[in-house]
Amino acid sequence: MTVQQTVGSDPYFPANGDSRYRVHRYELALDYRPGPNRLSGTARINAIAGRAALAEFQLNLADFRIGRIRVDGKAPHYSHRGGKLRVRPAKPIRAGAAFTVEVHWAGNPKPVNSPWGGLGWEELEDGALVASQPVGAPSWYPCNDRPADKASYQISVTTPSAYVVVAGGRLLTRTTKASTTTWVYEQAAPTSSYLVGLSIGKYQTVLLGDPGLGGVPQSGHLPADLLAEFSRDFARQPAMMELFEELFGPYPFGEYAVVVTEEELDVPVEAQGLSLFGANHVDGARGSERLIAHELAHQWFGNSVSIADWRHIWLNEGFAKYAEWLWSERSGGRTAQQLAAVAHRKLAVRPQDLVLSDPGRKLMFDDRLYERGGLTLHALRCAMGDTAFFRMLRGWAALHRGGAVSTAAFIAHAARYAEEPLDDLFTAWLQTSKLPALPVLTAPIPARPSYPPTNADSA
Repeated sequence: MTVQQTVGSDPYFPANGDSRYRVHRYELALDYRPGPNRLSGTARINAIAGRAALAEFQLNLADFRIGRIRVDGKAPHYSHRGGKLRVRPAKPIRAGAAFTVEVHWAGNPKPVNSPWGGLGWEELEDGALVASQPVGAPSWYPCNDRPADKASYQISVTTPSAYVVVAGGRLLTRTTKASTTTWVYEQAAPTSSYLVGLSIGKYQTVLLGDPGLGGVPQSGHLPADLLAEFSRDFARQPAMMELFEELFGPYPFGEYAVVVTEEELDVPVEAQGLSLFGANHVDGARGSERLIAHELAHQWFGNSVSIADWRHIWLNEGFAKYAEWLWSERSGGRTAQQLAAVAHRKLAVRPQDLVLSDPGRKLMFDDRLYERGGLTLHALRCAMGDTAFFRMLRGWAALHRGGAVSTAAFIAHAARYAEEPLDDLFTAWLQTSKLPALPVLTAPIPARPSYPPTNADSA
């Protein structure tokens, strides 16, 4: 994996991350006791210095007690205040040199404060989960918390044997000793720190569909009393996987898991190879099916193809929103054109002060960003036609698999597939706040849906 360096800090979160180096692997060994909500851990972080020597560097880590730090086996000077762990090695690290940081920490994990409330590690009534987007990862492990700094992960979690541990990636081993079990997961694909998912609970594990040869293994982890409803609500996820592979290209990871907690969540949360849902998203009537499609689509757009910084979040959320519409269209629900018209009507009566290519931190999770992002892709589809549009999407996912991208990169990419210039379209939809006219898809909709119709509302 090539080292990507982004100049400067994230403009929305300047206190997070350090662009002077890049991590290529984290190895986390955690011990968690749910009763007292006690976490202790060791992180081994393999990194590469950037173009200048590192006399010091920083990691992000919340308010834990630090036990020990080593840089290439030697004790450094360090300070830990305000969520920043500043480390000064005994000798400066040469430009371009590989180095290893080892951190031992312990304490009672809790969410970190943000404009959207607490983010990251959340203690549940009986277990815990991690929902870190956008800056919650330091609530439970030391990291270079920038979305563009993607690394592989090995995560080992020891917890009482009554609990199941689910993390994104492949389960390597599960070892029980006395009353505890250690679960070891490997996520080989480059992963942003906020997308490292973890859930600890008393779950029943089920398989979704039969992946067959070359298929994607899909599993669900849920409270046993929700099994009947879950089986109906998630029954068509394998069909979504099949459709999205057709439209976006091969699934970018080795496996996909979904977790349903016993508690309610405001919205589902995507992680790499893993999505987290609340019990309120399971009703036995497929009432949240569009959200199942949304979170699955993030595996291509947001997780595999990540953003260089948070200004470009529409490349995550607009693409996942449009995937909802595509699933509806191909499964016998409302067409993408009909759903685009609904979104356009909603936006037309809302304040028009959001610029999609740079919404600002205050508006980065505004509903209008999701809807306008979906409309932007619909406008692009209308302008390019289905053949070129879906070739462009598959090319985008393939070219930038495992990487980090920007809005400018997407504009340039789309232009290579279009017969006519797209400058005016992108200026109107991405760079101005006024809502353009509703784009109209003139190509005929397939006469027969590709998948059986759903009984859920796709709005």
